[in-house]
Amino acid sequence: MSVPDAIRAAYDPERFRADGHRLIDELAEQLARWQRRDGVVLPWREPAEARAQWAELEPGQGELVDDLIRAARASTALANPRCMAHQVSPPLPSGMLAETVSALLNNGMAVAEMGPAAVPIELCVIDWMCKTLGLPAGSGGVLTSGGSLGNLTALLAMRQARAGFDVWKQGAHAGPPLAVIVSSDAHYSVARTLRIMGWGDGGAIPAAIDSRHRLTPAAVEAALATAGDRRVIGIVAAAGSTATGAFDPLHELADVAEAHRLWLHVDAAHGGGVALSKTQRVKLRGIERADSVVWDAHKLLMMPALVTAVLYKHEARAYDAFAQQASYLFADNADPSHAWWDLGQRTLECTKRAMSFELWASLRVHGEGLFGDVVDRQAHLAQLLAQKITAAPDFELALAPESNIVCYRHLAPDLDTHNRALRHRVVEDGRFYIVGTQLPGGFYLRSTLMNPLIEERDLDELLEYLRELTSGPTTCRW
Repeated sequence: MSVPDAIRAAYDPERFRADGHRLIDELAEQLARWQRRDGVVLPWREPAEARAQWAELEPGQGELVDDLIRAARASTALANPRCMAHQVSPPLPSGMLAETVSALLNNGMAVAEMGPAAVPIELCVIDWMCKTLGLPAGSGGVLTSGGSLGNLTALLAMRQARAGFDVWKQGAHAGPPLAVIVSSDAHYSVARTLRIMGWGDGGAIPAAIDSRHRLTPAAVEAALATAGDRRVIGIVAAAGSTATGAFDPLHELADVAEAHRLWLHVDAAHGGGVALSKTQRVKLRGIERADSVVWDAHKLLMMPALVTAVLYKHEARAYDAFAQQASYLFADNADPSHAWWDLGQRTLECTKRAMSFELWASLRVHGEGLFGDVVDRQAHLAQLLAQKITAAPDFELALAPESNIVCYRHLAPDLDTHNRALRHRVVEDGRFYIVGTQLPGGFYLRSTLMNPLIEERDLDELLEYLRELTSGPTTCRW
């Protein structure tokens, strides 16, 4: 039986070559336009209108390159230096091309034979990340798809290691109710993880933050006193919190964790990258003492999303999160660490894409120095924006930035309503893109300076742009 012409044409290498060359040319020109600040950052449409625009699939009627470029132009332009919103990077072109190779190979990562290059490359990247953070010999981990899944993975390992009973065999309720101490600023994925684990509302015991939005040892001790009949088994700290970019005093929290025999988990999804900066690295002091760390390469390491490392001080803990066997995949070993090459034993994912290629290739091409330069540049831009806000009579800074996240608001009567409405006008206008966050003192605008190609003029123009938009109506429709 011969291969049908339509199938052969769909897999034609020459067609792939021609489409690929044209697509790269088109994307390179689009990237140049974004860097020139041509057009809007966010081509906003009301959700119902946007859905209607893309509703007609029309199978068989598309033109590959034209369709993909049309989708690119209708998307948020993270590569435009006027995009100052979420903690997602404009990825390095080297990482983009490496992801193309990963897509072509489509090697799953559960077992080594499905990723004969990808598995050792991932382990190489994991070793590099552990050493970069200063984790001790014997550390290790796995890459997974995003910080939320990373936090779930690490806290499942914590539960198995510190619950005092075998959760996998006996069930989640075979012992006393469990809890961890979390900052009131902790990422929402931590509370979600604890509910997935069956711990309910009481699974997260909130600890107050200080004036710099940090979790302090005194706050942890106070929170421990409120635990009641729950067995507290861990502390969740932040290295670059989502709301403000604050860094908890990790070394001091590690002392508390050791004194109470608690697992210390550090959510360094955003801030792990400061380890590459000679000037910023001090903010991570103590992270080498953590039992587990989550670090997103798609944030300060400028990789395409999603590439998240889950790192453990003791590599054997990587197998605690998912302590089970699957005979059709894994070697028949009582101790899964004996088959350390089958990474599916360390993560929820089975057909996991080869996400290590991006970081491995970019490190080999650019070296570590580029990443440190990017982190330093982002931090400098944040300080510069904070200075401009402090000097402006019509803006107010929430707190001095510790990383590349700046929280501020425009001064006007009814501050919260005014700034929420202003943020919505930014979205609808699209020339810049910023977000907002609710802090104890109210609602603030929030700019994350992810793009190292931002220039000082962009910061000046952002503030002038916000002033311009304040002349519009202040009614919040969202």
